[in-house]
Amino acid sequence: MKPIEVTFFQKPTLELARQLLGKYIVHEHPRGVLIGKIVETEAYMGPDDRAAHSFGNRRTKRTEVMFGEPGLIYTYQMHTHTLINVVSAPTDIPNAILIRAVEPVEGLDLMKEFRNDLPMKQWTSGPGKLTKAMGISMEHYGSHWTDKPLYMAEGEHVASVSTGPRIGIQNSGEAVHYPYRFWETDNPFVSKSR
Repeated sequence: MKPIEVTFFQKPTLELARQLLGKYIVHEHPRGVLIGKIVETEAYMGPDDRAAHSFGNRRTKRTEVMFGEPGLIYTYQMHTHTLINVVSAPTDIPNAILIRAVEPVEGLDLMKEFRNDLPMKQWTSGPGKLTKAMGISMEHYGSHWTDKPLYMAEGEHVASVSTGPRIGIQNSGEAVHYPYRFWETDNPFVSKSR
């Protein structure tokens, strides 16, 4: 499998968030290749989006990578979880897309081990779960989604896409209602169906 073309990331954030569905995340982990199909994303529109880490152009050590080129990997810690994002706008416009869920494709034995033998449906059905299942950590911060060992590849066409408000952003004013979440309709690995 080869990394996706860098030009794939050079499109408006909301369009990219939808087009990420069906793409493969590939992690060439020291213990084996892990592949997940992206089935749920959330777009964060930077300076004007109260739910974004970069709201008001906040520039911190954590958000610095968001000001870089599209296609960079933005990881951050939330509680004990690593969450992973795609930087998604031209340099100095700090937009990002959270990968919320993937469907396991390859490396299932390793994913099962990384998820402590939980039922398969629980392995990757959330942003913190999928990084654990795929062995993704903070060390990938600032890498590019076209560079191995963690990269994105062409995947499958997603025929039906649903949209709705993002999850877990209650304290963000009107931004709580923006329809910036995209998911493959009826996919069992989506974190929440609504």
